[in-house]
Amino acid sequence: MTARRVLVTGASGFTGRYVCEAFSRAGFNVDRWVTSKESDGFHIDMRDAGAVASAIAVAPPDMVVHLAAISFVAHADVSEIYTTNIVATRNLLAALAGAPTRPSRVLLASSANVYGNTEGSVGESELLSPQNDYAVSKMAMESMARLWVEYFPIFITRPFNYTGVGQAERFLIPKIVAHFQERKKEIELGNIDVFRDFGDVRDVADIYLKLATSAEGHWNIVNICTGVATSVREIIGMLEQLSGHRIEVKQNPVFMRKNEIRMLTGDPTNLREMLGDPKRFSLMETLAWMLSSRT
Repeated sequence: MTARRVLVTGASGFTGRYVCEAFSRAGFNVDRWVTSKESDGFHIDMRDAGAVASAIAVAPPDMVVHLAAISFVAHADVSEIYTTNIVATRNLLAALAGAPTRPSRVLLASSANVYGNTEGSVGESELLSPQNDYAVSKMAMESMARLWVEYFPIFITRPFNYTGVGQAERFLIPKIVAHFQERKKEIELGNIDVFRDFGDVRDVADIYLKLATSAEGHWNIVNICTGVATSVREIIGMLEQLSGHRIEVKQNPVFMRKNEIRMLTGDPTNLREMLGDPKRFSLMETLAWMLSSRT
């Protein structure tokens, strides 16, 4: 029996590498689409509709996990955020709809940022209120994707915060971990008494695999989250415990956000109804893994 073929876009990115590994372990043939010529995989500019259509026609996938995106909220080129997160996604969906064989499932990575500054535990039915261009682009991507739901089942995932080895140090937890690895005396942060939902990238990759192979329905939106709130102060305490090193936190006004909400977590009810409890790693285990690794 021929192994199923899954297309992973953004395969060289932080999440993409773990998703490719998860599908490979499960016996899939993985087609890796990358945006950098230096990365291992098929280099393609997904903003080029013709190039995307040609690539899909040559090797139509059985499943798709679309991760390629501008994911850094403070990305300087706003036009690139919109063309990459919306237009490139539309090019992919149009190519899949016109392929000689259509995929059995398409997973599109959105973001919990679409909920905006919502206090408390947030479920999928929460009113969307994006507060930046990145979040607006993801909300628009979700709306656009509905145009293609008649062609194949589509799953929209809304991941909350997650981290792991290989995430760039411009993100909060890798920045903190790096300071502990280098045993620095101090670190500049914003408000450390805010609580957020932090997951592990390895769990996220397994969730994508399980959604692609187990979940039912033609249109689903699902939060990828733990439902557990942890403060930045608590994370620093965990790292102090793991490393035996103490660090002084200095608050930098540059990192402070106006009207920042104190607590925001995802409601994992829908996810658990689909898959059971997919969480394998505690935050302490994730931090220990990151602390002991150098990339």
